[in-house]
Amino acid sequence: MSQYERPNIAAMQGYASGEQPQDGRSIKLNTNENPYPPSPKVAQALADFATEQLRIYPQPDARALRQAVANHHGLAIENVVITHAGDEALRLAVTTFVSPEGVVASTEPTYSLYPVLTQIQGAQMVTQALEADWSLPADFAASMNQADAQLTCVVNPHAPSGHFTSIDALRAVAEELTGVLLVDEAYVDFVDEQGPQDATELVRDLDNVLILRTFSKGYSLAGLRLGYLLGAPSLIKPILEKTRDSYNVDAISQVIGLASIEDQAYAQQTWRTVRGDRELLAADLRQLGFTVADSQTNFLLAQVPEGANAEALYQGLKTKGILVRYFATPRLKDSLRITVGTGEQNQRLAALLTELLAG
Repeated sequence: MSQYERPNIAAMQGYASGEQPQDGRSIKLNTNENPYPPSPKVAQALADFATEQLRIYPQPDARALRQAVANHHGLAIENVVITHAGDEALRLAVTTFVSPEGVVASTEPTYSLYPVLTQIQGAQMVTQALEADWSLPADFAASMNQADAQLTCVVNPHAPSGHFTSIDALRAVAEELTGVLLVDEAYVDFVDEQGPQDATELVRDLDNVLILRTFSKGYSLAGLRLGYLLGAPSLIKPILEKTRDSYNVDAISQVIGLASIEDQAYAQQTWRTVRGDRELLAADLRQLGFTVADSQTNFLLAQVPEGANAEALYQGLKTKGILVRYFATPRLKDSLRITVGTGEQNQRLAALLTELLAG
């Protein structure tokens, strides 16, 4: 510990990223990347990019991309701010709406970056356990109000379970909350539920809802780091004009983001493929004795068969060159979170699990 380090920073644990092997051989089913490449229009946009543009600063607020995102969601440009991935969007929400010693709230379990950002801010993290079926408790909003939460974060579809909360349920939470509700829709592109699949309508109707989106999952751009927030102008304006870093999105990212979001036909094709592969993988895992939660994401939460050990299976797969995610927490210690890969990768996973379970 340095004598110059703030006490709250010295006392905290940083975010633990998923393993990123550099061997080029491992099958990565641990960090929920899209198994398919970005739109071909991304390659074309890169080929057409004039390197002379790198001499000057990028457009400060990524206006062209902001407008494209607004058009995509049927919103105004004032409802959009572009960010350096979803993680910067979260940091900006905490910085803008949560006071030092204030309260950030979420569910348990949830995205593990939330408490990290909360501690950096010098705020407190309050959580409430999800129900057995991973749904929000009936008194969730009331509990968050009782804790004086200034910002409440809900991942939907939920990570790590894949559970989808209806838009009506989220509306009820937002209407009851006295603070801001941030709906983290990092995985919403993979939802196949009928009816409204994202919370955009809440932005039109309510002044305390932020929606987080990322290009990392649905648009296969995890290596780029690009995302955005949607919200009422009264929420977006202080982020855009006060707390956002200057030139927070580089020129290349703006061009690639624009090419990606404008090629909806390609993106939606990959989403349909992932959904289909998800159901096939879930069936294979259930055949092996896993209990698999219904998922509306590009990953599955799979409880290991009776008598098996989740951590041992994780280590066994890793030894064989397949990475999945294991969480040593009370509710998740008997499960593996498995990203949906290509059909070939999923078959390889199932074959290795069969071997490991056979002992």
